[in-house]
Amino acid sequence: METRPYVSWDLMNRFLIDAFKGYGVPEDDAKICADVLLESDRRGIESHGCNRFKPIYIDRIVNGTLLPETRMDIVKDTPTTLVMDANNGMGMVASYHMMERLIEKAAQYGMAGGAVYNSTHYGIAGYWTAMAEKAGMIGITGTNARPSVAPTWGVEPMMGTNPLTFTMPTDEEFPFNFDCATSTIQNGKIEFYARSGKPTPEGLVVTKDGGTMSDSARILEEMRSGNCALLSLGGPGEATGGYKGYGFTTIVEILSAALAGGPYLKDLNGKAPDGSSRMYRLGHFFFVINPEFFMGLDTFKKTAGGICRGLRASEKAPGAERIYTAGEKEWLAWQERRDKGVPVGETIQKEMIEIRDRLNLPYRFPFEN
Repeated sequence: METRPYVSWDLMNRFLIDAFKGYGVPEDDAKICADVLLESDRRGIESHGCNRFKPIYIDRIVNGTLLPETRMDIVKDTPTTLVMDANNGMGMVASYHMMERLIEKAAQYGMAGGAVYNSTHYGIAGYWTAMAEKAGMIGITGTNARPSVAPTWGVEPMMGTNPLTFTMPTDEEFPFNFDCATSTIQNGKIEFYARSGKPTPEGLVVTKDGGTMSDSARILEEMRSGNCALLSLGGPGEATGGYKGYGFTTIVEILSAALAGGPYLKDLNGKAPDGSSRMYRLGHFFFVINPEFFMGLDTFKKTAGGICRGLRASEKAPGAERIYTAGEKEWLAWQERRDKGVPVGETIQKEMIEIRDRLNLPYRFPFEN
């Protein structure tokens, strides 16, 4: 049962927009950034929602590793492709404009793909694929990130958690939306555990000596020092398929960097050779496919929906209540939260008050009563 206080969606949206603006983000861009963060909370994915507002965005603007104004340069533009330099601005803003352009191209030519480099954290990956789905198309995206994942049989953090994300339209109330990291757990989830005072489940992290650890705050500290790493999907070694997750992580790393000729692996660690902070220079890739250029959107939606319904109706394991398909739990989370708002824990409450007071914003939050 949820015990944290709720903040209404409208109030949180207005606060986030004003806070971003207070740190130099232009208003239109601030609206995009606020909506991306809130979309994560709408889906119940708190690892990428308001919990990350201050540490991943505001703090980086303050320390100079994220520029509040996003100056996007078009490097290459063809009828079906686009390459963009985000110039270390807001990754969410660059991604929004990239997807707008790709959807336009796919509407005309059937498919389109794009790559962004010199970028920063772009929020929940499923936001960008959902833009395509809302236009009646299929969305695919991935991004590299600061090194935190070890290769199979390795113990050194070399690649990011590198999500590989798909959203496809169906004839149901919600799309098929597969949005997850290619690692056993993502950094944002460990950050959420640390902020909530909870341990990270055993077996998801490997230490330099081949062991594991579960202290969430210590994992974050040791990972930045290179003393531990996350595991790819499938876990350690090859017996449980860890090499498969490792392969997918590498695919995302290659596509995120190579399509635009951007940096990769440890060049994304945000640290200069002298240990000082520097720009992260992340890369993202995006693909949009228009079903109308195949057998039509209605056929696609009916077939995709039929597959999902067939899976959910299949025989359940003993003791299991139901079978889900990707995107269903997120849709259910929104139904539950729609009229309640965003649940906020003590840490984010303090951060909201701190930012409000620092910027002298005219807000009073429900949890202050």
